[in-house]
Amino acid sequence: MIRFWNKLSVKLFFAVAVSFIVSLAGISVLSNILVRFVLAEPIEEMNILLYNVLVIVIFSSAIILFIISLWLFIKKKIIFLNEISDGVQSIAGGNLSHVIEVKGRDELARLGENINQMSKELEARFLRERELEKNKNELITNISHDLRTPLTSIIGYLDLLENRGNLTEHQAAEYLAILRFKSQRLKHLLDELFTYNKLTSPDIQVKKYEVNLAGIIRQLAGEYIPILEDRSLKMEVDIPEEEVTAPVDVEQIIRVFENLLSNAVNYSLKPSVIQLSLKTSGHQAVFTLANRVNSMPVGGLDTLFERFYRGDQSRKEDGGTGLGLAIARRIAELHGGHLEADYEEGWLIFTLSLPITEEYV
Repeated sequence: MIRFWNKLSVKLFFAVAVSFIVSLAGISVLSNILVRFVLAEPIEEMNILLYNVLVIVIFSSAIILFIISLWLFIKKKIIFLNEISDGVQSIAGGNLSHVIEVKGRDELARLGENINQMSKELEARFLRERELEKNKNELITNISHDLRTPLTSIIGYLDLLENRGNLTEHQAAEYLAILRFKSQRLKHLLDELFTYNKLTSPDIQVKKYEVNLAGIIRQLAGEYIPILEDRSLKMEVDIPEEEVTAPVDVEQIIRVFENLLSNAVNYSLKPSVIQLSLKTSGHQAVFTLANRVNSMPVGGLDTLFERFYRGDQSRKEDGGTGLGLAIARRIAELHGGHLEADYEEGWLIFTLSLPITEEYV
């Protein structure tokens, strides 16, 4: 019943009916007044002209009364409709933050709500596109800077090798080794850029399968032991023997673990210890990696996940691309999880949370 009475058609029909009744009542009252107090002679004795004038006056008054009554009933709706029209015109003119004040619960009110929702979505899309444009410009700037360094080195060493008349065999071999290293670094940077661009695409699809996270982490930890020994690092592992399964894209989630481990290897104090742990908490699998560092990152912990951020600028040439942690966080988000960083008394702690039940798939 409430929905029925809130329909605009019902309200308009009700307004017309009441206005019609009011106009009939007005005809009756006006006719009695004219007959009793205004006219000096009976209606039967009137001439045709005066009678026609009387009928026209009565019915004209009825029509005017009907129009006035109907206007009073629908006045608020007409005003609201004008406000909606002005609001649409304002939104069309670029004022996407304009909000129409919704009045009532009928179709016009729902129209106002839908227009407000549309303007919010348009504003959000506009802001997102502007942010993407800003990020694209920053990305181009950073790419240009990061590609220029190895390219400049490669061109310089190629020039030296081209004029190799003054070079010894040992120097030539050394320059070739440097060229190989610079080329590999350039390829690695391009691969990281391609991966990041792919992950940030709105059309990306994640293929999830139930896998044992405990087994994956245990295998990766074993593979990193020789690397850690060469860097005077040790690893403490706390991983449950039982399976901890989660719906993930195996290739992408391995990329997350590798990026976190590589970051710890590159920026840990040496000698020191890297701690790995995996546990479950409710419907979440929680992976934690902690390593000793000199100090808290400059600019705060969130800067670690910014593109092209490097914790130690002096290690720029042999360090990472600055995209590893940004890629890791993006992959976590695509899996419905979270990747956060914390700092406690010299320990930099990364916590990765992933859903482990089908309801998160």
